[in-house]
Amino acid sequence: MSEEKVLVAMKAAGKPMSAGQIAEAAGIDRKDVDKAMKVLKAEEKIISPKRCYWEPK
Repeated sequence: MSEEKVLVAMKAAGKPMSAGQIAEAAGIDRKDVDKAMKVLKAEEKIISPKRCYWEPK
């Protein structure tokens, strides 16, 4: 699942990331990252410490 790849990439980075950075780090398409992040936000698994950047909760 894309959600798992996104979370793994975010945890590996250890810092807040933009969607573009997550797509590059996870090796998946930006559209798939956006869809995965929408699910992760709804499940409250990621938070945004600053605008347009996300990190795992």
